[in-house]
Amino acid sequence: MPRLFTAIEIPHEVGTTLSGLRGGISGARWIDPENYHVTLRFIGDVDDALGRDIMLMLGQVRRPAFDATLDGVDQFGGHKPRAVFAAVKANPALTELQAEHERLMQRLGLGAEGRNFKPHVTLARLRDASTRQVADYLAARGPYRSPTFHVPRFVLFSSRDSVGGGPYVVEASYPLI
Repeated sequence: MPRLFTAIEIPHEVGTTLSGLRGGISGARWIDPENYHVTLRFIGDVDDALGRDIMLMLGQVRRPAFDATLDGVDQFGGHKPRAVFAAVKANPALTELQAEHERLMQRLGLGAEGRNFKPHVTLARLRDASTRQVADYLAARGPYRSPTFHVPRFVLFSSRDSVGGGPYVVEASYPLI
């Protein structure tokens, strides 16, 4: 089975505003707007049986729909930037949804996620990017703020191992109530 992860999708209108942030960093691999998302829980490569169990377990989630906003652009990697992203404004509903996904995956025997949850939309992956270019990019685009958008569902995405992220396929979608 392909690599799996749970996520919330970014609406087309917000993706359009994010795509306006592209450019300005040499060698950046920019994510295609149709692949923008906020990862809730990376699952990884699983066999078909575990994949079915994951799909069934996620169907038990009963959380309310909520609104979200992207607020600010930043980078991962410190002195050796490896990605630029749009941050999701602090949102208890999103944090609780992610925590439930984490608990469910651990209940299925998957190891705990090793990184703290920092909700974001990856805009570009960087390799050998100049820290000066990234700093200039962030200075110009850091104040970005998206329109608030409604989150009516989360999805289970699959992906093939590829360079730059995507294409992602929705394997299942789960409505928020």
